[in-house]
Amino acid sequence: MPVSGDHAPVLLKEALEGLAIRQDGSYLDGTYGRGGHTIAILERLGPQGRLLVIDRDPEAVAAARDRLASDRRVCIEQGNFAEMGAISTAAGFRDGFDGILLDLGVSSPQLDQASRGFSFSADGPLDMRMDPSQTLTAQGWLSTVTEREMVDVFRRYGEERFARRIAKALVRARQETQIETTGQLAEIVAAAVPGREPGKHPATRVFQAIRIRINDELQSLADGLAAAHGLLRIGGRLCVISFHSLEDRIVKRFIRDRAREAEAWRGLPLDSVPEHARPTFSIASKAIKPGTEEIQLNPRSRSAVLRVAERIH
Repeated sequence: MPVSGDHAPVLLKEALEGLAIRQDGSYLDGTYGRGGHTIAILERLGPQGRLLVIDRDPEAVAAARDRLASDRRVCIEQGNFAEMGAISTAAGFRDGFDGILLDLGVSSPQLDQASRGFSFSADGPLDMRMDPSQTLTAQGWLSTVTEREMVDVFRRYGEERFARRIAKALVRARQETQIETTGQLAEIVAAAVPGREPGKHPATRVFQAIRIRINDELQSLADGLAAAHGLLRIGGRLCVISFHSLEDRIVKRFIRDRAREAEAWRGLPLDSVPEHARPTFSIASKAIKPGTEEIQLNPRSRSAVLRVAERIH
C-alpha cells in the first residue's frame, strides 16, 4: 500500500489500524525515516489534528521539513524519541497524545547510503551513527574496545554464537591495519565464522550488535517506552514496530507488565486493588507480522513485529 507514490512503509495498514486515528487527535511519530507512516497519519487527520514528528537523523529531519513545511498540523523536531517528553513539551504538545508510533531500527535511506556505514552491501566508512553529531563511530569503537567487551557486545546485542572467535580475529586484524570500512569488517568476520547460514551474511549479527552499541538503541527504547506511557491520554494507543528479538522482547515485557496489576496485588479482585497498582495498559492485539505479499514486495519487512497497547488508566 504505497503512500503518495512512495515505497510502502512496513506494516502500514496494521499500524494505522492500531493507532485508531481520530481526525481531531494528537499524535507522535517518533521515527520519521522515509516518511511513509507520517504521511499516512496526516491523510487521516482533519484540520484540527496535530502531529509531532521526531527523528535522530538530521537528514531525515531535513527531508521531513522540506516535504511538510506547509502543513500547519505538523511539528518536526530532531532528537531521540527517548527524550519525547521534553521534546513534546518544548514543541507545545503539553496535553499528551492519542497515539504514539515507534518504527525501530535503521531506515531504508540510512541502509541505502554506503557513506552512513550501516550496511555491508556496499563498501563505505565504518560510521553507523544515527545522529552524525555524536562523537563515537563504529570505527572509533572497534579501534579501542577491549576483546572482552567486544565479545560481550556481540553476544548481548547480536546473539552471535561465534562472538569470541570473531573478536579475536578483529583484534589480530587491527594490530596490522586500521579497520576503516564496512567491507573490511564484513570480510574479517566472514573469514572467522565457520560455515554460513542460508540467506544470511556471516557479518549480519556483528553489524547489528555494533550499531546497537554505538547508538545505545536498547536503552533509548526502554526510555522511550516509559516516556510514551506517561504521555498517552486515556484511550491513547502505543504502536511499536521492532525488527529483532532483542527489541521485541523489551516491548513485549513493557506492555505485558503494565497490562496487569502490580506484582504484590496480582490475583486479588480488581475492586480491592488500589488505584496506583491497577493495570494502565490493555493489549489491543496479538503480535502482528507482515504477510507473504508484503515480504515479497519488501524483504526487509520479514523480521518486523508490531505490538499495540491502549492506555486504560
